[in-house]
Amino acid sequence: MTQYDPDQTPPTERIVVSEPVYTETVVVTRESNTGWWIAGGLAAVVLIAVFWMLSNGGRDEQTEAQLAQAQADALTAQAQADQTVLQSQIAGAQQSVEIARAEATRAQADAIRAAAEARSDMARASQPVIIQAPAPQPAPSPDVATVTTTSPQP
Repeated sequence: MTQYDPDQTPPTERIVVSEPVYTETVVVTRESNTGWWIAGGLAAVVLIAVFWMLSNGGRDEQTEAQLAQAQADALTAQAQADQTVLQSQIAGAQQSVEIARAEATRAQADAIRAAAEARSDMARASQPVIIQAPAPQPAPSPDVATVTTTSPQP
C-alpha cells in the first residue's frame, strides 16, 4: 500500500523564476547661479579694498618712522646676540686651549717619569748579579750512626 492515490493526478511543483527588478530615480533640479554670484561679490569687495589701500599709500610719516625705529632696534638686538655668541665661542676656545695645555703638561710629566724609570732599570741591569746559594750539607761520615724509624733495632 502506498500513500498516493492512483486515481489522483500527482502533485506538480511550481517553479517561479523572478528576475531582479532595477529601479532608477532621476531627479531633475534647476541649475542655480547663486554660488557664482556670491563669489563674484566677494571678489569685488576684495578688489575695492585693495584699490583703497593702494590709493591711501598704506602708511603715513609716523608709521614709517616707527617702522624705521623698529628695524634699527632689531638690528641692534641682532648685533648684541652675535657679539654674545662670539664671546661664548672665544671663551670655549680658551677653555679648550687650557685643557690641551694641561694634558700636554701631564703627558710631559709621564714621559719624564718613564725616562727616569728606564734609566733606573738600566742602572740595575748594569750591576753584576750575585746569586747566593746555600752551602751544601756535609756528607755523613761512616763513623756516625744514623737512626731512622725504619732502621732495624739491635
